Amino acid sequence: KIFPPLQIHKKMSEEKSKTALLDLVKIPADLKQFSLPQIKQISDELRFETIDAVSQTGGHLGAGLGVVEITTALHYVFDTPHDKIIWDVGHQAYPHKILTGRRDRMRSIRQPNGLAGFTRRAESEYDPFGAGHSSTSISAALGISVAKKFKKEKSHVIAVIGDGSMSAGMAYEAMNNAGALEDEFFHDNRLVVILNDNDMSIAPPTGAMSHYFSRLAASKSYLKIRDLAKKVTHKLPDSLSHFPRKLEKATKEWWMGGNIFEEMGFYYIGPIDGHDLDTLVPILQNIRDDHSTDPILIHCVTEKGRGYNEVMKTSDKLHAVAKFDPQTGVQEKAAAGHPSYSKIFGKRLAELAKKDEKILAITAAMPSGTGLDVFAKEHPNRLFDVGIAEQHAVTFAAGLATEGLKAYAALYSTFLQRAYDQVVHDVAVQKLPVRFAIDRAGFVGADGPTHAGSFDIAYLINLPDFVLMAASDGQELVKMINTANAIDDRPSAFRFPRGEADKEIDFNDEEILEIGKARVIQRGSKVAIIAYGTILANALKAAKIIKESHGLEITVIDARFAKPFDEKLFTEIAQTHELVITIEEGAIGGFGSAVAQFLLSQGLLDGKVKFRSLFMADKFIEQNKIDAMQNEAGIGVNDVVRVIKDSVIF
Repeated sequence: KIFPPLQIHKKMSEEKSKTALLDLVKIPADLKQFSLPQIKQISDELRFETIDAVSQTGGHLGAGLGVVEITTALHYVFDTPHDKIIWDVGHQAYPHKILTGRRDRMRSIRQPNGLAGFTRRAESEYDPFGAGHSSTSISAALGISVAKKFKKEKSHVIAVIGDGSMSAGMAYEAMNNAGALEDEFFHDNRLVVILNDNDMSIAPPTGAMSHYFSRLAASKSYLKIRDLAKKVTHKLPDSLSHFPRKLEKATKEWWMGGNIFEEMGFYYIGPIDGHDLDTLVPILQNIRDDHSTDPILIHCVTEKGRGYNEVMKTSDKLHAVAKFDPQTGVQEKAAAGHPSYSKIFGKRLAELAKKDEKILAITAAMPSGTGLDVFAKEHPNRLFDVGIAEQHAVTFAAGLATEGLKAYAALYSTFLQRAYDQVVHDVAVQKLPVRFAIDRAGFVGADGPTHAGSFDIAYLINLPDFVLMAASDGQELVKMINTANAIDDRPSAFRFPRGEADKEIDFNDEEILEIGKARVIQRGSKVAIIAYGTILANALKAAKIIKESHGLEITVIDARFAKPFDEKLFTEIAQTHELVITIEEGAIGGFGSAVAQFLLSQGLLDGKVKFRSLFMADKFIEQNKIDAMQNEAGIGVNDVVRVIKDSVIF
């Protein structure tokens, strides 16, 4: 059925009256006092409250609206936080946060010192496992469930995972493990996986009969028959003991067709309408009260953006939105500026691909985020979206490279972490010319520590024969794409940040950089700053402050390359300056560490020159404005100025 536009949006000024029952819910236990019809009303009010909160902050909207009924039903049926609910990724957990004592802080979500945009253990006892990346929920739920068994504690554990997250192998690894465990691990500690299928149904629903059969299959009587069958057959010879289970499985296959979840040892229920509380609540109650031991998967078909898609129409069903008018759905638009780094990448690669038929692009479920939607418009058959499968993406690219094709693996820095072994084993060891376009390098603002690109410099710089580049501005990114395209004898990577470039871009720029060659931005004396990436802007601002306050013109260098770097220039700089500073928007062990090791090995730090390296502080930096995050991390403008003043006598 199609859910009509919410009636609650007709009179937004009457917000108080629109959440009359929800106002009585401070924690999930408060839901127990209500009848099922009232729970339906609370769900409508919860949807209204979610829309109203996100309208004031921006953030993830569609995923949360799609699980309002699931969220309400879970907290209504189960005893949270004693029973554990784990949200995969966590971007759909806004309604969950509202019901779990955080409603009064929802207008702070993704803001400095506010609620996180994902689940977080430190934020609430109702968040048993933190998230941000996908496909971790089933593994975590299984770990918690097994731990409860060893601690002799009784607790249900529920993992809610989307169909997109099920494209990652880790989800199946966890299910494979869970399905193979002995029944004793799940006695009184039921493991329940809710598959939130909001896109393409794995097994399409078949109307009323499908719902009837799902409810029958989850009914107390049916489950008890299955449990009795297990007890009886336990005493039978092995050759006969699995017959009742096989009969049951055959019956379900006759009705619904076989499915992979049953084969992996899960009892499968569904598909059911994830918005139909009349179906969902009884199924959850029967599972809660039953003492069978199979792990269970409930396949819920939902609509992403439920209840607001008619008001705000977007191609991604409200996945992430800016602040908006809740009555009209009109989003605030940022002032027109220069293109984002992601769009620069997509557009320049598309231009190169017109002349080079060997170019192919790969993304792991992020075509728009990485700018490859621009590439796809020009070359739709040359973009491969492999789903949330970064490990596969990298090795797929490696396979393409063995056949002489130019594979660009466009991944966020934080997501490339998930494929590190493939980068090492399948690309670097074989010296295959895969090109890595590393988006969201450095801090990412509101998405916080789970999405910050903090570690890619450090985890790639130690790999032999890798070419590492970082663009200091949008035009430099164009040159680095050109350069990577010309590297055919080894792997290469270029990193670029979230956000917009600061000037117009010449997309016809054909320059190919000399490998390992830095550029001198300004020549000075006494002090030299070597910057890697867009953090160059902080170096230039610091240089300006020093000139204005002390009359000293200092040297500023754009490193361009972290590997190989400009050894000749860096040697000359160390020999002619009193203080050399490296700065990067990355963790310890990266560019600065490599430069320090080189200078030490050459004996260049044995004399009068002082060396200081600025990198991200050894901690996870919480969501904030990017310049504030840089300041907290010790790589802000004032940090550079302080190091210079502390180290040089003017």
